[in-house]
Amino acid sequence: MLHLVEIDRYNYLSVLDLSVSAEQKSFVASNQYSLAQAYVMPECVPLALYAENRPVGFAMYCLDAEDHQFWIYRLMIDQRFQGVGYGREAMLLLIERIRGFSDEDHDRIYISFEPENEIAKSLYESLGFVPDGRVIYGEIVYFMKL
Repeated sequence: MLHLVEIDRYNYLSVLDLSVSAEQKSFVASNQYSLAQAYVMPECVPLALYAENRPVGFAMYCLDAEDHQFWIYRLMIDQRFQGVGYGREAMLLLIERIRGFSDEDHDRIYISFEPENEIAKSLYESLGFVPDGRVIYGEIVYFMKL
């Protein structure tokens, strides 16, 4: 069973050791980059994804400072742990967590992905995300109404 864990001084090195395969590196920013982004953008919430007591992935969401909407900025599952449902389980956990903060002004979750990332597209659509018609920095934007 997967669970979300705050990143702290005791587990950040294990998060930095996680990575996707070489073929996937163009689809997601490195965890190093994401943790640096969270440092300078305090609205970002970086989380480790743990299966039992083992880190298997990384996620980051925020209430975006520019558009004041919830965004899932990152989702990555380490290459050693892909294909067993952790991505879906992580998304469900993130959606539920964000739903707890939603209100009438913040009732959507946005996510974006590279157009070539068919696996991400399929996962997001299966969870109820739909395109919103935008492309930002070359990435397709989807949203889910809470």
